[in-house]
Amino acid sequence: MSENRKPGLHCELTQLALAAGLTLVSANVLAQSAPATNTLSTVTVTGETSAMKTDTAPSGKFTAPLVDTPKTVQVITEEVLQQTGATSLQDALKATPGITFGNGEGGNPTGDQAFIRGMDAQASTFVDGMRDIAAGTREVFNLEAIEVIKGADSAYAGRGGAGGSINLSTKKAKNENFLKADVGLGTDSYKRATLDLNRKLSDTVGLRLNAMAHDADVPGRNGPENKRWGIAPTVTFGMGTPTEITLGWQHLQTDDVPDGGIPYRWSNTQAANLPGGSTVRPEYGNSRKNWYGLDNRDFQKEKSDLFTASVEHKFSDTNKLRNTLRYSKSTQDYVWTQPDDSKGNVDKGFVWRRGNFRDSETTTLQNVTEFTGQAQTGSVGHSFAVGLELAKEKADIRSGAIQDNATSNCTAVTPWCADLNNPNSGANWQYAWVKGRTTTNKIDTVALYGFDTLKLNEQWLLNGGLRVDHYKVSTAAPQYTHPITGNTTAALDQSRTDTLFNYQLGVVYKPARNGSIYVNLASASRPGGSSLGNGNEDLGITTDALADLQPEKTRSIELGTKWDVLNNHLGLTAAIFRNEVTNVRITENGITYMGGNKVVNGIELGFTGSVLPGLDVFGGYTYMDSKQKDAGQTCSGTPLVCTSSTSNGQPFQNTPKHSFSLWTSYKPMSKLTLGLGVYAQSSVNASYIRSTVDGGIVTKGASGYARYDAMASYQFTPNMALQLNLYNLTDKVYYTGVRSPHYANIGAGRSAVATLKIAY
Repeated sequence: MSENRKPGLHCELTQLALAAGLTLVSANVLAQSAPATNTLSTVTVTGETSAMKTDTAPSGKFTAPLVDTPKTVQVITEEVLQQTGATSLQDALKATPGITFGNGEGGNPTGDQAFIRGMDAQASTFVDGMRDIAAGTREVFNLEAIEVIKGADSAYAGRGGAGGSINLSTKKAKNENFLKADVGLGTDSYKRATLDLNRKLSDTVGLRLNAMAHDADVPGRNGPENKRWGIAPTVTFGMGTPTEITLGWQHLQTDDVPDGGIPYRWSNTQAANLPGGSTVRPEYGNSRKNWYGLDNRDFQKEKSDLFTASVEHKFSDTNKLRNTLRYSKSTQDYVWTQPDDSKGNVDKGFVWRRGNFRDSETTTLQNVTEFTGQAQTGSVGHSFAVGLELAKEKADIRSGAIQDNATSNCTAVTPWCADLNNPNSGANWQYAWVKGRTTTNKIDTVALYGFDTLKLNEQWLLNGGLRVDHYKVSTAAPQYTHPITGNTTAALDQSRTDTLFNYQLGVVYKPARNGSIYVNLASASRPGGSSLGNGNEDLGITTDALADLQPEKTRSIELGTKWDVLNNHLGLTAAIFRNEVTNVRITENGITYMGGNKVVNGIELGFTGSVLPGLDVFGGYTYMDSKQKDAGQTCSGTPLVCTSSTSNGQPFQNTPKHSFSLWTSYKPMSKLTLGLGVYAQSSVNASYIRSTVDGGIVTKGASGYARYDAMASYQFTPNMALQLNLYNLTDKVYYTGVRSPHYANIGAGRSAVATLKIAY
């Protein structure tokens, strides 16, 4: 950070510290009047439970056990991460159905672009309850669990969260001594090592250190490589005392050769010549190994640091106050080849190598003060959480496309034009280009929230929550004259302020102690500029007209049931849901306004825990019926002829009707564990084109698939085990990201990894 920014940071830290101190004083007064008795029913677990099942979610905003929480929440435990051999967030999230991933383009960065219930959740990713807005690829080496909340949840997560949010729960120091180390070798030059060390420095001080190094090619592809390392120390003072102080740092650094994916068979112009009802699929030539990148151009470097300080004070066994302060800094620098179908070359046997670049720095300063507790008012029991969130987020970004349209019509192999069947990654690409001007995006947020689960009697619970966000966003860039083309771009300076009100309301009926039936209403708000330029910013505020537009609003309704069965060893969930955005931004005859509508109706089933002694399961099934409505129209000619948007009446991008995931493990003997994973989904769409043949809709997208993984682990001694993971057993060709209308990300091929696990 430059010297001239230090005073600003000091001022911000001072403001946050003062606000945190005031909240501490207020909460202390409140805690003194709150009784210490727990009047809410708890989940009692008898016998040995599955490590795949958890009865509580990591987030402090949940004020009841999961079985009594009127919302679909799935927690991917560390045991599931270990058994499946997941190494990245995208690997890990395949364990829960209904989540898909998008891909990047010139202005839309690469990284973890998760879609939940058809809605973009890239900007709704959190680490220990605090927003992690930076674009990039996340690791799992420092995670204890991943909490996936489904349905509109701005009451929990703040802005965004139209389809849900993702919370990553990191590892903390414990009051014990242990050492765990994993060393893995596999096909495709796979090498990975992790360390998890915990030490009691005294009766009240604990230290935990997690570290990771990873280096591997992408199975089934020629060229792409993933290389990264990370370290995450954390120390806790006052363990076992009323006041605990935890200091932590997480550093992750990547140096990848990115995989730009596979082009579609025909460009949009060519696809328009197909009859309505046709589907355009990706085309990878004569081998899925074909990579269309350039060795001397393509790279992807990312670096992130999260510094966290947390103070937790327990006033009683049930009432506590926690204050968390975090500073983060993330950088992303890349150039990668997009195999662009837009120039009409693929059907001629060529792929045009458009370059995409990004150079960004994202910093955040956040403080969350939260008081949680239990109280009794007459015959009604309360379990509550109230909090204050303060955040300052900033991103400096330069991004765009590297392209020479004079070379886009491919007739022979050149550095710009690759052979579809035999691409030459070693072509000597030389082209003068510059990164252009820097755009600065800022978001300041002050939020107050409160949640309460009221136990009216043994059968009825009422769960309510309200959150108010004061949200200010700005985007600015100086006037810029391109040094090569001479083109001048006008200065940009826009801002907007909103007050966002969001709610959560659920009614729970308990026909038995171990089960619940619930109905839930919730809302979400998505204001302009909410991704800070770190995602697909479809709600940009780059003009006065766009900055004047109100936030998009989403409402969700869910009817569901949850049961802990088989002596609380197996958790079962089922829900019927509807998510509706009633004021989607649409463009009609060049004018953008809030008039669209998007809706998704669905069913979700989930299961986690032990079916029989030694037989564990984790996964679920999701059905989604999505539709875009009132998507606008274009009018032209005399007399005037109007044509509705191609997306009108069509399913959402990246939203399969059917998706299913299952991970099951079985212990035929005490030392041997066998695992099998099945991950399947139906087809997904990327974009729509109107046919010039019959006026129907031609779809670009990818076919559905089923992928199978397997695992075997043998415990040789109490301290040593060997685990073998087999991925994509049938070597299925499938696609993992289809947001762009020009290309799709292809899934990894068959591979194997053997991991030696040591624990003391």
